[in-house]
Amino acid sequence: MRRIFQTEIKALLMKTVMILGGVKGVGKEILYSCLEKGYNVSFCGRNEKLGQEIITSSKSKNQLYFHQLDLNKIDELQNYHDETLKRFGKIDALILYAGITPVASILDTEEQLYDSVFNVNLKAPFFLLKHVLRTMVKAQSGSIVFFGSAHMDYGQEDRTAYALTKSTLYTLSTHIAHHYAKHGIRSNYLVMGWTHTEGEVELRASEGINEKDLKNKAKGIIPMGRMLNPTDPVPAVLYFISDESSMTTGSLMRITGGEYI
Repeated sequence: MRRIFQTEIKALLMKTVMILGGVKGVGKEILYSCLEKGYNVSFCGRNEKLGQEIITSSKSKNQLYFHQLDLNKIDELQNYHDETLKRFGKIDALILYAGITPVASILDTEEQLYDSVFNVNLKAPFFLLKHVLRTMVKAQSGSIVFFGSAHMDYGQEDRTAYALTKSTLYTLSTHIAHHYAKHGIRSNYLVMGWTHTEGEVELRASEGINEKDLKNKAKGIIPMGRMLNPTDPVPAVLYFISDESSMTTGSLMRITGGEYI
């Protein structure tokens, strides 16, 4: 009984990080780095198998919770929030990583594609925030990290809907920073540049570009000479989560290798 009580106290002393996403790309690297810090991590995704593989391969199973959901629907977001609280007792940080980047100009964007981009990139973060903010207000503390893009300024011609969602997320981040600072809640926006993730490789392969050519193309475009690795944005995220950034809110940090749209 005493051991169980000590385990519960230890869990409450750890930070709990909730990730919108986390089974792939940078989100997965954030998950692993948070575990190394001793944090509890709640993550989600559509693929139950990938989520469970991360848990079963981890040495920190008790610090992980996976919730299966489809970000095209908001029905399951409250359950994700509630189950995270049930498991870990609190939410110290929310990382809004998940997103999709379809290739389409205004002229090529049909309503179904538009709705999908806005559902995943904007609607899902908004309604998850609705639940998480209530919990953070009650705790009078919390850190929110938005994953943005250099497309937020005006975007490439064939990323129109994506660019709109990323610029709106920046507005949402500054809105939270301004209105919820009185509750001890911080919100910051991380602009992530061209990154070598599974999704990017798959997207370019569908366009007939292999991984080697992709890297060579990026080398000629990005001033610092290479694409980002999935681990490059992680130190900034860990800083925003940490108590060291207790007075950092409303900021925009660019991790792009010097690339600007």
